[in-house]
Amino acid sequence: MRYQDQFKGPIVKREDVLAILREFMRDYAEEYGILEIGIFGSTARDEASEESDVDILVKTKTPNPFALVHVKEATERRVHRRVDIIRVREKMNPFLKERIEKEARYV
Repeated sequence: MRYQDQFKGPIVKREDVLAILREFMRDYAEEYGILEIGIFGSTARDEASEESDVDILVKTKTPNPFALVHVKEATERRVHRRVDIIRVREKMNPFLKERIEKEARYV
């Protein structure tokens, strides 16, 4: 199987991804210092297509690359879609942060 073929699943719905992230928060928030987790982009707007990835945002107490990798890989396995993940922080592009926050759906 080619790497990209593992991401060929049905169109993923907003509530399905949010349910997965709720489980992740319940199981790992304390361990990884996750304050908030959610989605943005086409999945958050419930406008995902067959080509869409899943955009996830994470707010953590401190930078934790292990948390980001774990969320990304666990979600990709469950939804069979490529996942892009971003850690929201104070010092980031203000236009990007505003756009993300505007359409974000948190668990």
